[in-house]
Order: sequence, then structure tokens, then C-alpha cells
Amino acid sequence: DVRPVTASEFFSRAQERLTFDVPLGFADPNVIPRHDLQDADPAVVAAIAAVRPIRLAAVLVPIIDGDEPTVLFTQRTTHLRDHAGQISFPGGKIDASDESPAAAALREAEEEIALPRHLVQPIGYLDVHLTPFGHRILPLLARVQPGFAPRFNEGEVDDAFEVPLAFLMTPQNHKCESRNWNGLTISLYAMPFRDRNIWGATAAILRNLYERVYRG
Repeated sequence: DVRPVTASEFFSRAQERLTFDVPLGFADPNVIPRHDLQDADPAVVAAIAAVRPIRLAAVLVPIIDGDEPTVLFTQRTTHLRDHAGQISFPGGKIDASDESPAAAALREAEEEIALPRHLVQPIGYLDVHLTPFGHRILPLLARVQPGFAPRFNEGEVDDAFEVPLAFLMTPQNHKCESRNWNGLTISLYAMPFRDRNIWGATAAILRNLYERVYRG
């Protein structure tokens, strides 16, 4: 069993274990990056990594530093072309004007939910997440001061909500599912919380946070 981790322990571990070095292979089509799903079938990872074109994206994983830390999520609007209605982290495509993936994640969070940058302390990158649609997503973990009231970009976001970090870092709440993709079986995580179903890339990034930081 995993021992519960205090907020101070969690942030201390994150700062010790994560860096701002962009992972090898994030933007290099000739390299398969270390994948966030440690137990994934290497053949499936290789097949997903071969999808073209590569679509580089960055997301912010915002941990609200309250008495009991929470993770902030967004609910995407239902009319978007990609991932309509899904639960996700603030973030999106990296623009040519972005100095780094971290800068892209911070910019997108400000544009989507008006998260002021002065409230955000970036900590470091988690592992790259590959999707069957050619996305290579680089998550930026960040500590966010409490008291933030989001304002939504209605063209992209319908809602924002928080889930206790302790719930999301409890392995018993990590449900495993599988889907067929091009004749291959892809393993997915899902983390249902009340009337919300956190799954797919968002749940996989949370599982990676558990593996990289929360677990001792």
C-alpha cells in the first residue's frame, strides 16, 4: 500500500524528481520518447509513435495548494473539433511564438480559464504522453496559489472543477480499460469521480504523476 503523502512532501518530491529539460524525443520524429504508461506494450507504443503528422502540445497540471491539495480540470465545450466535451487539463497546441512547452502551457491556461501567471509556480515536466491521433503531449506540473476564480473562454471551456489530489493518487481509484485501435489493444486509465469521468490522456497523465512523484 502507498502511504498518504502530505502536501509539503508531495511538492518537495516533485521539485526533487522533475526538471525543465524537454524529454528526449518530444519533438523528434525519429525517437520514441519515454512514455508515461510504464506498463504499456512496446509494440503499441511504437505504433502510436509512428502516427503522422506529429502534433506537439503542452498542458498544465495545476495543483491547488490548499489545506488539502486539489487538481484543477477543465471541461471542454461540446462543439470543438478535437476532444469535444472531454475532461482535460488547460493546454493545447504549441505555437511558434512560444519559447518553450512550459510557456505554451501557461499561455493556454491564461487564455482558457484566465489563470494569472503570478499565481503559478511551475515545477517541472512529467513524461510525454502519446495519443493515437499523433499528439505528443508534454505535461507541466505546477503549484497554484488558492483563491483563484476561473473565467472561461466560452469557445473552448464549459466548466472547471477541482478533485482532491489524495483521491487521484489512490491506486484503487485507477480503473483499467482497453480499446481496440488498428487491430491493437490499447490500455487506458479511467478515474471516475462523482458525476465526472476522468479518462484517456488526462487519466494517463495523472497515473504518471502518481508513478513519478507520489509513489515513494
